[in-house]
Amino acid sequence: MAEDAFTEHRPLLFTIAYEMLGSAADAEDVLQESYLRWSAVDPATVEHPRAYLVRVVTRQALNHLRTVKARREEYVGTWLPEPILTAPDVSDDAILAESVSMAMMLVLETLNPTERAVFVLHDVFGYPHGEIAASIGKSEVTVRQIAHRARRHVHARRRRFEPDSQAAWEIVQRFLFAATTGEVESLMDLLAPDVVQFSDGGGKVVAARRPLTGRAEVLRFVLGMAGAIAATHIERATYNGMPAARFLTDGELDWLVAFEIDEGRITALYGMRNPDKLRTADAVRTLDRGGHPLWKP
Repeated sequence: MAEDAFTEHRPLLFTIAYEMLGSAADAEDVLQESYLRWSAVDPATVEHPRAYLVRVVTRQALNHLRTVKARREEYVGTWLPEPILTAPDVSDDAILAESVSMAMMLVLETLNPTERAVFVLHDVFGYPHGEIAASIGKSEVTVRQIAHRARRHVHARRRRFEPDSQAAWEIVQRFLFAATTGEVESLMDLLAPDVVQFSDGGGKVVAARRPLTGRAEVLRFVLGMAGAIAATHIERATYNGMPAARFLTDGELDWLVAFEIDEGRITALYGMRNPDKLRTADAVRTLDRGGHPLWKP
């Protein structure tokens, strides 16, 4: 019985843990720890298994986040969330797709652990303040204050988001073709003036140590990668609800790029080369918000 309840709610629990941590590996660790705690409980004594499991996962994820936060401050180069392969239909839930997008995950990273937990649980998953208060050991009044502060912080930094679509993928295809053939004018047309390129190598492979900003700087970077792009096999994919390209060498995933697109132009590229974060990049993640009310802006 205990295993059945945990399995039933696993997509929801993973989604909460991933959004709180920005790492699929850390989220899986939290779920494993949470399952051990759940298996030690008599299910007959738990009236609402889903609420109980969400509370356990929230507490474990919060503890984990406080631990990894310090490590990320010492990260070599640009830190990006671990990309997760999502089913194309994740964009059917626009709130879910935006909440796991690279841009939103980077914004969440600027919150402190408690603010992040409150924002994720309330604004993404729709949990009431009282339930969140019980999960994180705060008063309901305090949680309301934290939620207001976190929401204001997120909305001030929130980027426009367009989920994966056929139109978005056509823009990506045109970009990849122009990049491999060196068509400068086409690239200029496809890149937004304020485009940003992020690269995460984790200090383990060659990658830009800082974000590249502006069309000219990103264009130079892309043209410098033209030979490497042409030498790989490219696959279409959806990562974090965003159109993405996988670059394979000899059948092995070498790196991937998720594209942020707004009004027909690429506004950001999120390149992942850190081998540790690509280890499970082939695993499709089933995400779930649990049927809660829509995100209220």
